[in-house]
Parts: sequence; structure tokens; C-alpha cells
Amino acid sequence: MTTQLERLRARVELVGAPLCLGVDPHPDRLPAGLTPDVRGVEAMARGLIEAVAANVVAVKINVAFFEAFGSVGWAALERVRVDVPRDLICILDAKRGDIGSTAERYAEGLFGHLDADAVTLSPYLGEDAIEPFLAYPDRLIYVLARTSNPSAARVQGLGVDGDLVHVRVARWVTERWPDGRVGLVVGATAPAELSQLREAFPGPGFLVPGVGAQGGDVDASVRTCHGAWAPGVVSVSRAIAEASSGDDWLDAAVTSSIAVRTRMTDAVVHSMSSAAHVAPNGGS
Repeated sequence: MTTQLERLRARVELVGAPLCLGVDPHPDRLPAGLTPDVRGVEAMARGLIEAVAANVVAVKINVAFFEAFGSVGWAALERVRVDVPRDLICILDAKRGDIGSTAERYAEGLFGHLDADAVTLSPYLGEDAIEPFLAYPDRLIYVLARTSNPSAARVQGLGVDGDLVHVRVARWVTERWPDGRVGLVVGATAPAELSQLREAFPGPGFLVPGVGAQGGDVDASVRTCHGAWAPGVVSVSRAIAEASSGDDWLDAAVTSSIAVRTRMTDAVVHSMSSAAHVAPNGGS
């Protein structure tokens, strides 16, 4: 049986770039022709996934944009999940984190009922919040370390016994789960921390949000997302989904996804060339 890590590796190799489509369909920012309600949100999500699937390795669906509508939103999320092509990794961006018994039910909802390939989790309740998700064979988990939001450093940058909080989280995850199934969320909007975390923790794959509308560094993200244990992904949402607000929004999304994929591919090639240039050649 092919594992999720093997599927992700194969897809990254095929696409040539670690591009992940972020699906965050806000009802106030839907393109022309879509109503600002759950029907419009679902239509945008399903349209985007179908349109750009060939250019991405994964789809990261932010569940909040569906849950906000209650039961009809959850039903829409179920349909969108079914629409994600089998060769793409489906990440449900839920940022869950709770005590063991509650985490078990969250895991059943996201991995059991919705059949996600991966989820995002908060680390602040410790192993209790993580282990129930690892009970599902081969599924992937991305633990929040250094996120991309503007006020992230207010807590994640605090000092704890000589470490910053996000470094402490990364060390804990790396030491506790070294099999590649557990990665880290590290935002592209903090390129210095991104590079430092990769240097300090070469093993886990990174899920890197914040490229595009949030102004994250594409090249740094591509160079650092992959780990020795697992490939990483770089999530782009609004730069693709909101490339146009007109009737041509799907065509614009495809064009943007191709441009981002090309940029990432160039960054991969440049990174490989740089590594070859500095590598020992056996000299005389």
C-alpha cells in the first residue's frame, strides 16, 4: 500500500515544485457570478481545485470557511473533499488541539469521516492533542511552530529556558516523532526563522503558508520546505484564487498557478545548482 509520504514525494517529483493550493473562500471576496453564501463558497472551492489541479501537489482547505455556515457548510466541505483528485494530498487546515478524548473525536471527524490525508494541529496541549491523530495509519500532521500571521511573534517569539517558543516546539516535534509523518507549519513571512528552523531541524517536512498576498519569500520557502524525512509544501491561496474577480477568474487562477509553479521550479533548479557549486568535488 502506498503511504501518504510516498504519494507526496511522487507528486512533488512529477510537478517539479512543492506548490500547494490554499482554499480559503471568503464570502466577501468571491468572484463575479458567485453568490456570497455557502453555495458561492463551495462553487469557488470546487472550481479552483478542478482548474489548477495539474499544477499543484496538494490542496489545503481551511475548514473555517465552511464551518461558519453550520450544517450546510459542513455538507459543502464533504463535497469539496470528495472532489479533490486522488493524486493530490488533501490537507484540512483545522488547527485543532485539545485533551485526549476530545482530540480523538476531532481526529475521527477529520481523518475518519472526511478522510483527510493531513491536518494542521496546535501543539499547546502537548502529546494529548497529537497522538490521537497518529492512530490513523499513514496520515500526515503539521504542527504549528512559527505561523505567518502578523502577531505570531507575540507568543511564538517569547523566550523559554534559552529557546524561543517556536524553536522549542520544533525541537519537541522533531525529537518526539522522527518518522516523517509529523511536520511543522512555518510561515514564509518570517524567512529568517524559516531558514534557522530548517538548519536546526533538517528532518521534518514544512508546510509553509504566507506566500503571495501575505508577501512571503517564495525562493526561501522552496529552498527550505523539504526535510530529510519528508517533502514539504508551500501554500499559495489568494495569489491564485483571487487573481481576478471578474468572469475570467478561473482562467486567471490557472495562469497564476502556472506562473507560481514556474517560479518555484526555477527556485528548485537554482537551489540544486547552488548546492552542486559549493559541494566538495574531491579536489586534487
